[in-house]
Amino acid sequence: MSDPLDLRGRGLSAVPSEVWQARGLRSLALGRNPLGAIPDAVGSLTSLTALYLDETGIEELPEALGRLQALRILDVAHNRLTALPAGVAHLESLEVLYLGDNRFAALPEPVRALRSLLYLGAAGNRIEALPDWIGELEALVELYLRGNRLAALPEAIAGLRALRSLDLRETAMAALPDWLAELPSLQRLDLRWNGFLDPPPVVARLRARGCVVWL
Repeated sequence: MSDPLDLRGRGLSAVPSEVWQARGLRSLALGRNPLGAIPDAVGSLTSLTALYLDETGIEELPEALGRLQALRILDVAHNRLTALPAGVAHLESLEVLYLGDNRFAALPEPVRALRSLLYLGAAGNRIEALPDWIGELEALVELYLRGNRLAALPEAIAGLRALRSLDLRETAMAALPDWLAELPSLQRLDLRWNGFLDPPPVVARLRARGCVVWL
């Protein structure tokens, strides 16, 4: 089976067993079902390139997820996750990762190994600081951090030379570092609903070189 399998919003409390037998499945959408848990059997779907587990009520993910090494898109947003299994670090092909609206107090350590990541969405969590290793995600193009408790950015972000879009809405930002203007690819910076009394000096520099900044 290579056609996408979309089971979103079916009221499922468990995944039908035949799904785990579809070894050639490329895309599986289970979002908006009250599953509560994802079984280890998900690791048998090694042809998957896209897996959508949003709004399923899960509090953890199985270690078997790490077997899905062809995976390019993983959506686990709108759940109750506080951590990711170590196996996520093996998802070397992953390009898009949705972690928004969970209960992460920090960016999960397994994300550090995802060097193909282009999009990282971690809005609506409880993140107070970004790790220095975020600068190692050199392929990153879009980074969404809206609604976290961030008060500052680590200088390691200066290593994100491919970054085009940075969303810092509704954080605790009161100042921005000057080096932000040195990000060569940055085209969009969203700073709305923060505590800025005046635009940070770096905003003028960014706008002067064509970056769109929302305040």
